[in-house]
Amino acid sequence: MLKKVSRRTAAVAASITLVISGTVTAQAVTDGQHDGGDGPLARGLTALDRGTAWSLTGKLKLTFPTFHTEGLAFAGDRMFLSSVEIIEPTRKYPTPQGGYDRTPGKGIGHLFVMDRQGHLQKDITLGEGDNYHPGGIESDGRNIWVDVAQYRPDSSAIIYRVDATTLQVHRQFDVRDHIGGIVADRTTGHLVGNSWGSRRFYEWTQEGRQIQTWKNPGNFIDYQDCQYVPARKMLCGGIAGLPQTPAAGGGTSPGYELGGLALIDLRDHSTINEVPFQYWSSAGHVMTRNPLKMAADDAKLTLWAAPDNGEETNGTELFTYQATPAT
Repeated sequence: MLKKVSRRTAAVAASITLVISGTVTAQAVTDGQHDGGDGPLARGLTALDRGTAWSLTGKLKLTFPTFHTEGLAFAGDRMFLSSVEIIEPTRKYPTPQGGYDRTPGKGIGHLFVMDRQGHLQKDITLGEGDNYHPGGIESDGRNIWVDVAQYRPDSSAIIYRVDATTLQVHRQFDVRDHIGGIVADRTTGHLVGNSWGSRRFYEWTQEGRQIQTWKNPGNFIDYQDCQYVPARKMLCGGIAGLPQTPAAGGGTSPGYELGGLALIDLRDHSTINEVPFQYWSSAGHVMTRNPLKMAADDAKLTLWAAPDNGEETNGTELFTYQATPAT
């Protein structure tokens, strides 16, 4: 049972109640908090270390076709899950052609809208032409921000804003790069996006005017799904695929998935804390592989993740983990 959220936090933030199998497994703050200083999420993430123990507290199986899941967000009584349906896989060129290292492939971008029990309410298709790959998504409490890019580096993306209540889709602006994740900075009102492999970051106004860009100073993992953390920070979860030695199965297995979390300062772009996250899904994927969001009350951190594709072992399951970092 989570401790009661502080009165101050409850007054300035929207609360999430995630219902799994008929029981409340988490009630915590995520969206809408104003920046009056670091809240419980920032403090909890700063206190994380390699020894932090996480407990699995819930698992919700999604019963509709989910394809290759990408990003997760919560708003009001709804959950949002982005996904890409691959129709024709990309193929690497022997040598780059036209500035690209692979063919564009073909696919369909999905934004699944669900209730808190995981029942599908609507399947919103997003993208145009070669831009069919949604990435990590973000809720600012009123809108869901979705990036839909080409499925290849150094390409292009479209940034969409979806009204979390009416589900009306607004095409905001285009970007001349692959954007794989997006964060809404509640203090500035700006958007922050990351490129293929999260090697570059961009900051824009909501109308698409670029404010700045910078290289990712970290090389631990490639960020897949990120979120805003008061005050002026962002959390990113991700993965690095590492080769294995022959003794560890290298050559016969695809390699090792190193998962992790990073807390990043949006003011100076420094990494505040970075920790591995080595918990595994039913299909054997690390939890931080793709869709991920976190929340906190005054004592506990809650993490939601949906790393498995729809066609894998048990299909896509939404896992809930909790931890109490030592402070």
